[in-house]
Amino acid sequence: MSDPNEFAATFAIIDVDGDGLISATELQQLMETLGADVREEFATHAIEVIDTDGDGLVSLAELTTFLQRPDTSSESE
Repeated sequence: MSDPNEFAATFAIIDVDGDGLISATELQQLMETLGADVREEFATHAIEVIDTDGDGLVSLAELTTFLQRPDTSSESE
């Protein structure tokens, strides 16, 4: 997924209340809908990782930046 339009469409699905931001609760609800047993602490941590302005929420711009960053996990192997 690298098309910004795909990011916006995905974001809109996660942003249940339509306020333009994704909360830990919305992320947790999505994961549970997908069948994952996700604790609130996990969802909160995931939001913290993506949230660059420190407001505890994820905007479309923050999600896009996060999803477009290079994968550096294989560099340490």
